[in-house]
Amino acid sequence: MELAHSLLLNEDALAQITEAKRPVFIFEWLRFLDKVLVAANKVDVKEKQKKLVEQLTGLISSAPGPPTRKLLAKNLATLYSIGDTFTVFQTLDKCNDIIKSKDDTPAYLPTKLAAVACVGAFYEKMGRMLGSSFPDTINNLLKALKSAESQGRGEILLSLQKVLGGLGGAAASCHRDIYKNARSLLTDRSMAVRCAVAKCLLELQNEAVFMWTTELENVATLCFKALEGSNYGVRVSVAKLLGTVMATALLPKQAAVMRQNVKRATLEEVLELMATGFLRGGSGFLKSGGEMLKGGGSVSREVRVGVTQAYVVFVTTLGGQWLERNFATFLSHVLDLVSHPRATQTHVEAVYSRRCVSFMLRATLGGLLGEKAQIAAGKEICQAISKQMRAVEAVVNDISGENKAGAADVSASQHVMVCALKELGSLVQSLSATASPLIQEPSIGLLETVTSVLLHPSMAARLAAAWCLRCVAVALPYQLTPLLERCAERINSLKSSPEAVSGYSFAMAALLGGVHQCPLGIPHSKGKLVVSIAEDLLRTAAQNSRLSLQRTQAGWLLLGALMTLGPSLVRYHLPKMLLLWRNVFPRSQKELEAEKARGDAFTWQVTLEGRAGALCAMRSFVAHCPELLTEDVIRRLMTPIECAMTMMSHVPAIIKVHGAHLKASAAMVRLRLYDILALLPPKTYEGSFNALLRELVAEFTLTDNSANTTTSLLRSLCHYDDSVLMGSWLQETDHKCIEDQLQPNSASGSGALEHDPSSIYLRVPVGEAIQGPLPLGVSVIDASVALFGVVFPHVSFKHRLQMLDHFAECIKQAKGVRQQAVQLNIFTAVLSALKGLAENKSTLGPEEVRKTALALVMGALDNPNPILRCAAGEALGRMAQVVGEATFIARMAQTSFDKLKSARDVVSRTGHSLALGCLHRYVGGIGSGQHLKTSVSILLALAQDGSSHEVQTWALHSLALIVDSSGPMYRGYVEPTLSLVLTLLLTVPPSHTEVHQCLGRCLGALITTVGPELQGNGATISTIRSSCLVGCAIMQDHSDSLVQAAAISCLQQLHMFAPRHVNLSSLVPCLCVHLCSSHLLLRRAAVACLRQLAQREAAEVCEYAMSLAKRSGEHTTINLKITETGLEGVLFGMLDRETDRKLCSDIHDTLGHMLSSLAVEKLSHWLKLCKDVLAATTDVGAAVVIEVEKDEEDSEKKDEMDDDTMFTGLGEDDKSKPSVAPRWVTRVFAADCLCRIILLCENDKAHFDLAAARSAQAKNPKGDQLVLHLSDLIRMAFMAATDHSNQLRMAGLQALEDIIKKFASVPEPEFPGHVILEQYQANVGAALRPAFSPDTPSDITAKACQVCSTWIGSGVVSDLNDLRRVHNLLVSSLDKVQAGKGSSSQLYSESATTMEKLAVLKAWAEVYVVAMKIKKDAESKPAKPVRNGEDDEDDDDLGANVLPPDSLITLVQPELPSLSRLWLAMLRDYALLTLPAEFSSQLPPDGGAFYTPETIDTARLHYRSSWAPVLHAVALWLSSTGFGAGEDTDEVPSSLSRAPAIPQAPSSTTKTFEESVKDRMHLMLGVSIEFLCFPRPEEPMEHVMSCLRALFTLLEAPSAKIHIAEDQLLAVELLNVLHRLLLTRDPPAVQLQVIAVVQETIRAAQDHLQRQKASKGKEEEGEKDSLPSLGEGGDTGELVPGKSLVFAAMELLVFVLVRHLPQLNARVKESPSHVPLRPQRLPEESARLVANTVSILAELPSLCSPAGSMTILPTVLFLITGVLREAAVKTADNSVPVTVSAALQGIKTIITSPLARVESMQTQWTGLVRSSLASVLEHSEPDESRPDMDEVSMLTAITLFLLSASNELVGVTVLQKGCLDRFRNALNSRDPWVQARCYQLLLSVFQHSSRALSTPYIHALAPVMVEKLKAVERSRPGTAAELQAVQEGIRVLENLVGMGEEQNRVQLLALLVPTLVSYLLDENAIFSAPQVSIALHDFALQNLMRIGPLYPAAFKIVIGAAPELKIRLESAIRANQASSRAKAAARLAQPTVQAAPTIKLKTSFF
Repeated sequence: MELAHSLLLNEDALAQITEAKRPVFIFEWLRFLDKVLVAANKVDVKEKQKKLVEQLTGLISSAPGPPTRKLLAKNLATLYSIGDTFTVFQTLDKCNDIIKSKDDTPAYLPTKLAAVACVGAFYEKMGRMLGSSFPDTINNLLKALKSAESQGRGEILLSLQKVLGGLGGAAASCHRDIYKNARSLLTDRSMAVRCAVAKCLLELQNEAVFMWTTELENVATLCFKALEGSNYGVRVSVAKLLGTVMATALLPKQAAVMRQNVKRATLEEVLELMATGFLRGGSGFLKSGGEMLKGGGSVSREVRVGVTQAYVVFVTTLGGQWLERNFATFLSHVLDLVSHPRATQTHVEAVYSRRCVSFMLRATLGGLLGEKAQIAAGKEICQAISKQMRAVEAVVNDISGENKAGAADVSASQHVMVCALKELGSLVQSLSATASPLIQEPSIGLLETVTSVLLHPSMAARLAAAWCLRCVAVALPYQLTPLLERCAERINSLKSSPEAVSGYSFAMAALLGGVHQCPLGIPHSKGKLVVSIAEDLLRTAAQNSRLSLQRTQAGWLLLGALMTLGPSLVRYHLPKMLLLWRNVFPRSQKELEAEKARGDAFTWQVTLEGRAGALCAMRSFVAHCPELLTEDVIRRLMTPIECAMTMMSHVPAIIKVHGAHLKASAAMVRLRLYDILALLPPKTYEGSFNALLRELVAEFTLTDNSANTTTSLLRSLCHYDDSVLMGSWLQETDHKCIEDQLQPNSASGSGALEHDPSSIYLRVPVGEAIQGPLPLGVSVIDASVALFGVVFPHVSFKHRLQMLDHFAECIKQAKGVRQQAVQLNIFTAVLSALKGLAENKSTLGPEEVRKTALALVMGALDNPNPILRCAAGEALGRMAQVVGEATFIARMAQTSFDKLKSARDVVSRTGHSLALGCLHRYVGGIGSGQHLKTSVSILLALAQDGSSHEVQTWALHSLALIVDSSGPMYRGYVEPTLSLVLTLLLTVPPSHTEVHQCLGRCLGALITTVGPELQGNGATISTIRSSCLVGCAIMQDHSDSLVQAAAISCLQQLHMFAPRHVNLSSLVPCLCVHLCSSHLLLRRAAVACLRQLAQREAAEVCEYAMSLAKRSGEHTTINLKITETGLEGVLFGMLDRETDRKLCSDIHDTLGHMLSSLAVEKLSHWLKLCKDVLAATTDVGAAVVIEVEKDEEDSEKKDEMDDDTMFTGLGEDDKSKPSVAPRWVTRVFAADCLCRIILLCENDKAHFDLAAARSAQAKNPKGDQLVLHLSDLIRMAFMAATDHSNQLRMAGLQALEDIIKKFASVPEPEFPGHVILEQYQANVGAALRPAFSPDTPSDITAKACQVCSTWIGSGVVSDLNDLRRVHNLLVSSLDKVQAGKGSSSQLYSESATTMEKLAVLKAWAEVYVVAMKIKKDAESKPAKPVRNGEDDEDDDDLGANVLPPDSLITLVQPELPSLSRLWLAMLRDYALLTLPAEFSSQLPPDGGAFYTPETIDTARLHYRSSWAPVLHAVALWLSSTGFGAGEDTDEVPSSLSRAPAIPQAPSSTTKTFEESVKDRMHLMLGVSIEFLCFPRPEEPMEHVMSCLRALFTLLEAPSAKIHIAEDQLLAVELLNVLHRLLLTRDPPAVQLQVIAVVQETIRAAQDHLQRQKASKGKEEEGEKDSLPSLGEGGDTGELVPGKSLVFAAMELLVFVLVRHLPQLNARVKESPSHVPLRPQRLPEESARLVANTVSILAELPSLCSPAGSMTILPTVLFLITGVLREAAVKTADNSVPVTVSAALQGIKTIITSPLARVESMQTQWTGLVRSSLASVLEHSEPDESRPDMDEVSMLTAITLFLLSASNELVGVTVLQKGCLDRFRNALNSRDPWVQARCYQLLLSVFQHSSRALSTPYIHALAPVMVEKLKAVERSRPGTAAELQAVQEGIRVLENLVGMGEEQNRVQLLALLVPTLVSYLLDENAIFSAPQVSIALHDFALQNLMRIGPLYPAAFKIVIGAAPELKIRLESAIRANQASSRAKAAARLAQPTVQAAPTIKLKTSFF
């Protein structure tokens, strides 16, 4: 392929490759040329132009295929337009000669077509440059058109279209000729030609004025004729032509009008013309006259659907503004269409016409108008409805009967009503809460108008009105309850009117059905109301025969609707329902027989309707309340159901007696019965299978049904991918809902509510506008087929065989059309059964059953009906799947092989090739592997059968299935298949789109098969890859959008496997262009592909899209507007137009991916995008924006923008498509994007630091920081939070909360001590205020409370008065909470109230927690008396925004009494709600303080989200008030209108304080432990933290400590739960908090033990010995796991230590893979954690009895010494790490514990102490692997042992030697600091009271010290640290002198004094000496002066003995006294010496 990439065709290379590969080579060269010509240097092109032209023109006559000729023509034209044009006329003549040629052989055809294509391309590219040659060319083409075959006709028309486009108005002289020749082809038998003509005429009408003036009517008639018998493609093209011509006639293009004086058509004329097509179809006006008189034939459906599309094109072309101005006219016109008798000749036709009109309205109103205009349109529709209704009322009230024509009007009006109401409903629903102005404005009276239609005489209109009300309620949930109440009241007051009973019950049912779409629900009492109305209706039905029928139907309908409210409500009414159901049916067989004899036609009708209604309500119950279906309930339901089954068999006899009009009611009963049985487990009705199956089979084999009704399920049972064979891909177009009418099965697409009123309350399938059940006849058959599939797997083999035989018989008996119908139904049933078998994993049965089934299926593979062939293939595959035996599969495959080898007819070849595909599909690659080779070879052969495109399509489709299912096994066949696919792509005419679609499927499957291999570079892989890319290129250039979609998905696959090889620079612009395609599937494919690309390469995608924007300035053909907002802007725009859910979700994902990878770099761009979308509120007055600060540049930008819009507004594009302001859904998405952007910026702190951001921007002006856009962020959040739309308000509040959280602590650099958010207080307040207005929905108020608490707690506002604004909102909400349950009139369900109240309490709790924290911080800071208002000066270190100590708390204080009660009540509720289900009987029967028993399930969720902060707040309150002492808190506030939340014993008022403490402790601990046992993974971390903090706060209170200590098991459980929590939650904060709680628990136990000991001590003062050992472990020392607190604590603490210091674990060390880790500094949080853990460990022994402590001490000491070892690491500043000091403190605590004094334990204790010291010595051994060991800490530990446990250690020589070594090492250390500390420690050892201990140390170490201190004279200290070491050493010596006995004093002084004197400097050196040296001198001198007076005698002796000492000393003293400066210095130096840097440990260990 690389050889093809050259400017000239490489003819040598071409000659060398095989014949088969040449077309691909040429195509690849042309592709290269196409890219390179545009970019090449013009000079190079001109040089080679001659040769190139030769090569290209040579290719024309080489019979190129369709894609090749298209490219060839394009390249030639490009070449001439770039290079010289000398030879262009020669080439043109050459082409014209070829076209004129008389050679009509098929072989010459491609050459002719290529020439035609070239001519078209020349004119398109060069147009008028070709001068006057065009008349000849056009005549030549027109002449050829007459004689050409269909492919030629299509190509010539395409060329003519291009010629017209290129020449524009210049070709006016030929316009008429072209028109005359082309118009006759509009009814060509080839659909592709019709499409081509339509496109050609569309081009022509741009310039040919006559088409939309004189010829307008003829054009219209032509189009109507073209639509007859058309396919989808033709309908789209012709509709476009018709709609555009009509629009042009109405508003001609300016240029054309200027040239000729034309008469413009009026709107009435144009609409009248269109209406003719809709009502009369293609037969002209004159011809149809006769038929009209005879009440003639109806319009062909294709024409009606086509004209409907044309209406939409017409309005879309004229644009949204035109529609706004002329909406009234348009509306009345389309509504007249549907009231015309010709549009409603039969019921089904009427439904079809209604569908079409609804489509017109939805497509224009829904898409073209903005929200404001839609509201105006809604008004118009309302007026139309009320006008109609007035007319109807006039007729109904006209008793005199003068108005004869009235009845017809009324029946016509029903269809108008349905269309208008349906559109009104859709409009309101799509507007959602933005529709409130429409509902609220009294002048419109929407609700009155709609409810008036509930009394319309026609059922269809009543149902439509009910549906419309449902839409209103879903859009504006606050209307739901009032509407229900109004309907209930009307139904009661108008009981005697049949219409009213029917209409209002429809409305109530519809409203109940809408409740599930309103998250806030309806009050529970409304359910009771409905039940009572329904009961009343059923009870009174028999009283008045005029109303019986309506009342019966209404009663059951309401009960059915009630079931949709779900189990929580239905549970209460279930017993009553079961009773009602039982009573509708006869109790016994006898009663059944008896009732047959009674009754007349009317009573039977009422009875049947009643039973159908009851079954329908049952079905609704089973579908919506599966939780209530216990065994018992099912048993009780089966009684009436079985009775209904028995009754079925009696009905035919009754119908015989009473007349056929009962048939419908009987069918309704059957439908309901089948429906409910399909939902119940088949086991429950096994006994009735025989009778049931007889009914079912009779139903779908049409035994008693003379009509040939077919089921609608076949298509859904066939595989979705097979749609290409059945044409049902039409399902996935924008015109789906009208194209449905044209499907072949009965009444397809004629769904309407009146076919089954119960559908008014069913859930609408997601994405559909309104449900429409099919007519009863079809629905019953559908239901029977579905039930057959459910029952079949449970039927015995014998019966299966009988049924299959019966099916074959039925098919044989039927003839003609009936046979087709019967066969379709039977096949659907068989497929349904096989699907059921597969789902149940059961088998088909023995040989004879299989045989019969196989015969049945094989027979249909040769059926001429393609749908049946599809079904048969599918059934065959399913059978293979169910039987699953290799032999059976082989037999099936063999049959098809044989058939395909011999058969020549299209039908059997298609059927059997599909059979092969389906076999592979269902058995998978492994099961069918052995047939793979044969299947592939046969299908490859069939795919090359050029004579029949149908065979090619089916063969290729099957091949794609095989490739898909075989996976890697297909790898060997990839190359031949791929080359076949390419060959076909290059040769099959483009008009055979199905073949191309299947080729696309094959290519996609092949790419998947090769998979990741595609990245490789081998020769074969490169070839495969380039073949795939060529294939994709061909398909991308195809005219059919489905083929283009296939190409995109192939490229998407390629990009997934080999991203480097897909060229995004060409793919992305192509995708962008497709985003505006009129084909849904193509838009879907483009967005899906963009989504995948944006995941990896978002930046490139956006860049290439922008490059397209720059290019599209040059080619105006692309109707895509990419502005400076780029692709993102286009996608946001699409969100407003698109309704397809898949597409929208892909757009959301694509934008999401782009956002996450680009938003942080391009902040301003993305924020502007979101801002533009959000700023487009529909209603300018809706929000008053408070602009706190407005930058000047902002307003400048605004001005610029206005200029732009002013100029662009003049362009005529804008008129046609005014961009609609973003709709609310898009705005909500934009607000979510805003939150995501804030979240994405989290990683970089500069985004949240104004000073840093400004400096960063100064350095790099392009950089962008979020904090610089804060005003925009606030403004956006504000706009969203104050919008009409509730969803947008939620999103806005969420954004506001995020902004507050992220920016609360950002300081304002210009005003130190203030934060940046302070200036936005007003905005925040204004955004929150509307959310607290009384009519705001609860969920928004709840969210707003959350934001309030965040704002108050964030500490942004320091001034109380400013805070009050927001605080008052919370206060007002609190009043609402206290108002109790029943006070407010309820609109929403009780759980909504619960949600709101809990949100308020949660918000208060959060504020209180923050307030207490501030108070605590403020109290702990100043040392002055607390609560002193003037303490502010102390706070300056925290900046001024810290509130004075009691400020925030002063806001909460007044509310605390009531708050604390409410909080406790809430926690009680929560505690009860968390009980497991088996304790549900313990729940209070009338609910809790804030929930009602009915809404318990939803209430749980609200409690779950708000209990944690409340728990924390209650803990704080309890501990700060000493458990609420002195308050009678158990009284629930009297203002709560109900009794106290928890029923209490009568004595409750006299509860003692202890009892209330106990209750509260149980409550608090219960809630906490329950939660901590198993925090759900989705629970936020904050809840865990709140809970732990609450526990900690609680346990700080003395009462709580007593409580938990007295109940030891409780404490153990708490510790176990905390241990488990540590295992599952990692964050250090959680672990620290857990340890804090453990510490409090241990403290509580210690206090308790002290108290016990004290009381015991008092009791038994005399008998000391008999004291039983208090504490854990008793006398034995055994600690029982599960009961022992110490054991539980140990478990938890050991876990923490090992988690953070894994080296402590002995097992780790022993494991062979263990690499000894060097100890490292722990991170700060871990260090704190380990330190706290060690401190607690050290406390544990004190909880044990002596024996018990001996059990745990070894472990404890092992761990503590281990921690010491790991943590003793030197630090730079010689500070002691917290862990080390904790370990040392721990050692001290343990060694000094009273245990040492317990005699019984003496030996154990001594052993322990010795071995611990031994460990420390071992750990402190100098070791190369630990150069940074902290010797000082180790020495300290050793010293601790020596000092505290001297008795145990005296005389143990091994230990003594070790200790001496360590001290010696330290004395000799190079580090002066170590020396200094060593001296200090030695001093403490020397001074120890036990001489036995200290003497050996003095003897061993004193000499070493003296040596060291003597040596100082030679090397005086150089640093402060060295000086200090010397000073410490001297101190030790001095102390030794003091300790010595009198007789040794002289010797000791003889050591000390000379040393000190040697430190003195002589008087001359003193001035030049360094500072440190002088300090040493001063120190020595002072010490000498102090020692002299202490020991005068000895001192004299020493000084006297050495005269030189005396001289030096005296001179020093003299110098000292003489100089006063020195004296002053000395006086100053003295205190400083004393305070010299002696190293103090934070904790003194000694």
